[in-house]
Amino acid sequence: MTLQQWTVPGAPVTGYVWPASSPRGAVLLSHGVGEYAGRYVERYHALIPTLVAAGFTVYAYDQRGHGQSAGRRAVVDMRVLVEDHLLAREALRGQPGPLFAFGHSMGGLVTAASVARDPRGLAGVILTSPALLVGEDESPLLKKVAPLLARIAPALPVTALDTANLSRLSDEVSAYQADASVYQGKVPALTAASMLTLSARLWASYERWTLPTLVIHGSADRITDPRGSQRFVEGIASTDKTFVHLEGGHHELLNDECRAEVRDRIVEWLQARGSQQS
Repeated sequence: MTLQQWTVPGAPVTGYVWPASSPRGAVLLSHGVGEYAGRYVERYHALIPTLVAAGFTVYAYDQRGHGQSAGRRAVVDMRVLVEDHLLAREALRGQPGPLFAFGHSMGGLVTAASVARDPRGLAGVILTSPALLVGEDESPLLKKVAPLLARIAPALPVTALDTANLSRLSDEVSAYQADASVYQGKVPALTAASMLTLSARLWASYERWTLPTLVIHGSADRITDPRGSQRFVEGIASTDKTFVHLEGGHHELLNDECRAEVRDRIVEWLQARGSQQS
C-alpha cells in the first residue's frame, strides 16, 4: 500500500491519499477529536489498508490542530472544520468512480454538517460513533454560557474524555494513551462549545437527507451519545439507511471486541453501493 501526500486547496491541512490499484470508488475519511488520519492505518483494525485492498482509494487529512496540521492542539471551531471538509469534497469532485464520506466521532459531526449543507457529489455516508447529540444532559445554563466561554478563553480545558473506556481491549486503550501524536488533554472550550452549537443546529436539516447512509454506534459508548445516532437515522428521509446498534460496544468500535464485524459491515456496505454506482 502506497501513501502519497494530498493537498486540499484553500485548507491549511496536511492531507494524504492511499491509492487503490484498480479503484472502484473513493472514501474521504474524517478522524475524531484529538487524533489523526494515520491512526486508521495500523489501528482501527487496519481500516485504510482494508478499504484500499477492497478497491477504494482513501483520502484523508489531519484536521486543523491535529496530527501534522497547524493550529493550537485540538482547539478548533466546528464551522471552520466543516468548510475544510467541503473544500476537500470539492477537490475530489472530478475523481473517477463514486465518492463516499466516512466520519468517526467529531469527524462524524463534521461529515454530517458538510453533507447537510451540500450533498452533491457523494454516493453515500458512513458514520461511526458520531457526535450528533452533544450535551443533551447538560444544564440549560451551561449551554448558554458555553459560547461565551469559548470566545473569551477558547483554549481553556473544559471536558474530560473517558479514554479508559474507548475500548474493551486494554491493549487498544494503552496504545491510544501512549500515542504522542494524540492530544491527551481535556477538550478545549472552543471545540466543546462549537460541537454543542453545531450539533443542535443541524437537527432541523436532517429531514432533507436522502443519501444512502450507514451509522454504527455501541450501546456502552461514554464519549458520544448513541441516542443521537438512532434519532438521526430515524429522522433522515433516505430510503437506504441502516443503523447498527452494537450491544456493549464502546466508542472506538474498530478497536473494540466487535472490530471484525464492524469492519466487515463497512466494506460490504461500500462494495454493494460502489457496484450500484459503477
